[in-house]
Amino acid sequence: MTRDGSDAAFRVQPTDTVRQTLSTITQAFAILGIDDAPADARFLVQGILEIDALTVLREPDRPIGARAEMLERAVYRRLTHEPVSRILGARAFFGRTFQVTPDVLDPRADTETLVELVLDILRSDGRQNAVLTIADIGAGSGAIIVTLLAELPNAVGIAIDISPAALAITKANAARFGVLDRLTLVETTGLRGINDKIDVVVSNPPYIRAADIAGLDPGVRNFDPHLALDGGDDGLAIYREIASDIREITTNSWICLEIGAGQCDDVEQIFRASGCTPCHRRTDLGGHIRAVALQIQREPNP
Repeated sequence: MTRDGSDAAFRVQPTDTVRQTLSTITQAFAILGIDDAPADARFLVQGILEIDALTVLREPDRPIGARAEMLERAVYRRLTHEPVSRILGARAFFGRTFQVTPDVLDPRADTETLVELVLDILRSDGRQNAVLTIADIGAGSGAIIVTLLAELPNAVGIAIDISPAALAITKANAARFGVLDRLTLVETTGLRGINDKIDVVVSNPPYIRAADIAGLDPGVRNFDPHLALDGGDDGLAIYREIASDIREITTNSWICLEIGAGQCDDVEQIFRASGCTPCHRRTDLGGHIRAVALQIQREPNP
């Protein structure tokens, strides 16, 4: 695609300026109907050139230079609906930038709602500085558990995932943010084999109905691992597995979960059957209930 929107090849030349290139890329993305084309163009240019937003503003006539071909390839990838975070291998989450690969779910802003819920609960209980054990089921990139450990200086974590490749990314991100010494990596499903006293269980499990995956945005359908999307016939299969494992927890604990739109009542009912009491709901920026918190209260041993 050229600068005038025809079907000829898209080109980025070394002599093109940042200003020109941003305009060209934005136009190409907009023609293909890519949401928020200006932001995607800006993030790609910043990421490929390794410059920040301030440099873009201060040096709009800076030439693209030796990375023109690299940027051109990145633009073509975005034109196939590959997300910018996949192209750059990084995603901003809760004020930090996490490494992402094809092996892990791309962490999204909606999931920050779950992190905020956990932190608010612990702060309201006066436990933000307490020694706590947090288990993250389906850790993926580690965005949730690493963020929580970074925000809670005395907490320790257990990152659980069935995928060793995903756990490798969790480990890399934990090392990047200085919390690896407080994190244990476990390759399993649910809480199987986890015998630690757990104070908080968090999870962003797969919750898309299997039949709905084909209709997802191509940036999700074609680039997120299906293992991290497929929640079974009704989208609730993994919640049932977690709820079953929760029965083995013998101490007072919090369970905090991300959920899909319209799943709140069903998820709460599943966990009620395992002895949990729903306590909190949290909406995302779109107004959907995106996270729920439930409490396990066990009777003390005589």
